[in-house]
Parts: sequence; structure tokens; C-alpha cells
Amino acid sequence: MLPFALVSVLFLLWGLANNMTDTLLAAFKKVMQMSDSQTSLIQFAFYGAYFCFALPAALYIRRFSFKAGIVLGLLLYAGGAVLFYPAAQAESYLFYLIAIYILAGGCSILETTANPYILSMGSPQTATRRLNIAQSFNPIGSITGILLSKQFILRDISLNSISETYMGLGFVLIAIMLVMIFSKMPAGKDNAEGSVGASFARLFHNKRYVWGVVAQFFYVGAQIGVWSFTIRLVMQELNIVEADAATYYLASIICFCCARFFFTWMMKYVRPAKLMAWAAAADIVFCLVVILMSGSGMIAVIALVLVSFFMSLQFPTIYGIALDGVGDDAKIGASGLIMAILGGALLTPLQGYVSDMFGISVSYIVPLVSFVVVLWYSIVNSKSSNGK
Repeated sequence: MLPFALVSVLFLLWGLANNMTDTLLAAFKKVMQMSDSQTSLIQFAFYGAYFCFALPAALYIRRFSFKAGIVLGLLLYAGGAVLFYPAAQAESYLFYLIAIYILAGGCSILETTANPYILSMGSPQTATRRLNIAQSFNPIGSITGILLSKQFILRDISLNSISETYMGLGFVLIAIMLVMIFSKMPAGKDNAEGSVGASFARLFHNKRYVWGVVAQFFYVGAQIGVWSFTIRLVMQELNIVEADAATYYLASIICFCCARFFFTWMMKYVRPAKLMAWAAAADIVFCLVVILMSGSGMIAVIALVLVSFFMSLQFPTIYGIALDGVGDDAKIGASGLIMAILGGALLTPLQGYVSDMFGISVSYIVPLVSFVVVLWYSIVNSKSSNGK
């Protein structure tokens, strides 16, 4: 139970980073007078790092241990946060992107380490539900990140407010890293036999895993796109400023958090893949409302908040279904699913481009198409014995 609790805290930490980063798009748009396409480079740097660091992280924990992966991830996460200070002094957007890349590399290592660690802590029959429980801490971190951004960044938007907030986070992370170093946790060393190449070969021939990576790519692209432009859409629909619009973003994350607990409870009675199918279908409908009801004010905003509610179970459920039955290939398999977070790096700029060309409301067609892919994966696996 102690390792489970400590590792679950990590889910909170990268949730905090993810959603603080989402608010940076609105902040940099105002401070540096950028377009939606330019500010979306923040997400390109953040989720591009996820792609680049995931496989090295899997090889690292395979060679050493889960605990070693946690410590390395926290070190990079803290280092990237502290680099926000010199980035502000240089007044360089590129420097900020480099700091974000390093910070996100740490988060990538943490995710690559923590997800399979949680899956290994108990019966395979309850692995997906157990991962959903641990993932429930993720939106709590998201809420914390939004509150920090709302209070310390968006109230008085400046490069100094951004850098000081992230530096404070960096020092907190260093303290947490020290706690992890001196805590007694199972090493979780990889005892799997065979080469990494053999693991990749087995995974490549596992259709449920391969299509799980594809579904995860589109899901993450949808999630990051929905949240990255929430503040901008609310500002447009309700004619309010960034700090006030962040309240509705916070409401979205609270709904996401509450729904995570609700859907985890529902998994006692309904198979996760079937639940995910209904959730993805609901997201498609509410994205359509956002697109078609542009200018309606609160109707579009409420629909956007409800998209977050039904997104809540999709990431851990795809993850759990894709890794079901892969055995000793789980650590390498986990890296592929974390690399799929590249969807956030590629689809968010695409949504930014659509926003610049056709408007912020129309840009939500990108998440809509992504949810169609998730729906397809859910339906396929709800009919199989592995969609548990």
C-alpha cells in the first residue's frame, strides 16, 4: 500500500505540469502578442518531449529499477521548472520552450515508470481498475495547477509571474525527490529475459496493443486540444478576460476529476471498454455542439465542460486494455503508449492552425475526429474478452 500511495502522488505531479502548461498558451498570447499557431508550439515542445524520452525511460527502468526511473524523472522535472527563471531574464520564447522540453521530459519518465508500476501491484484481473484509481490523483494535480496559474500567472500576466511560479514548483519537486530517494520501495527490477528487439516484435504483432497506441495518440491529441483552447473559447463566448475564463477551465477539470471516480466505481458493474465507448460517443456529440453553437454563449461553454467529464476514463482505460496480457513486455509496451502522447504535440498545432483560419469553435473538429478513433477502439474491444 505504501508504494502504491507514493507512486500515486506522481500522477498528481504530472497532472499539475500538464494543466499549468495549458494556461501558458493564453499567457504567452497576451505577453508576446502571438497567434494560436505560435503559442501551440508550447504543446509541441511539451508533448514532443514525451515522445523523445519515453523509450529511453523504458530502457532505463528495465536496466535499473522503477525507483531509479522516478528519481530521474523528478530531477529533470525540477530542473526544467527552475530554468524558467533564466528564460524570463533572457526574454526568450525559445529559452522557455527548451525549459518546457526538459520539464516535460521528466514528466515523460515519470509516466513511463509509474503506469506499469501500478499495473504490477496486484491482480491482473483488476489492473485497469487499479490504474484508474491511481489516475484519479492526476486531475487533482490538474486542479492544483489551474489554481496556481489562475492566482500567480493569469491575474497579473508577465514573464516574471510565469518564471517565479515555475521556480517555486521546482523547489517543491526537489523536496519530493529527496523523500523518494530515502523511502523504502520495491526496486521492481526487470527480470524479463530476451532482447528489447524481441519485446518490440511481440508487441508489434499484438493488434490490441498496436491499435491501443493509435487510439492513445488520438485521445491525447483530443484532450490537449480541448484544454489548450478552453480559455480562448470561453473568452470568446462570454466576452471575459483570461483570469475569469480560467474559472470555467477549472470547472472542466473538476468535472474530469469527479467523473474519474464515478467511472472507476462503474467499472465494478460495466466493462471498461463498453463504458469508454459510451463516453467517446458523448464527447463526439458535445464537440458538435461546441462547433455548431458558436456564438451561443453559455450553451457552447457548458458543452465544452461536459467534454471533459466524458474524457476522464479514456487515457487509463486505453492504457490498461492495450497492456493486458503483454506480461514481461509491459515496460517496453508502456513506452509506446507514452510515446503516443505525441498526439498532443501534433494535433494541438493542427487545431491552432484551424483556429487561426476558421475560428476557435470550428477548431474543435480536430478533437471530434479523434474521439471517433477512440470510439472505434472501444467498440472493437468491448466485444472481446480483453476489454475488461
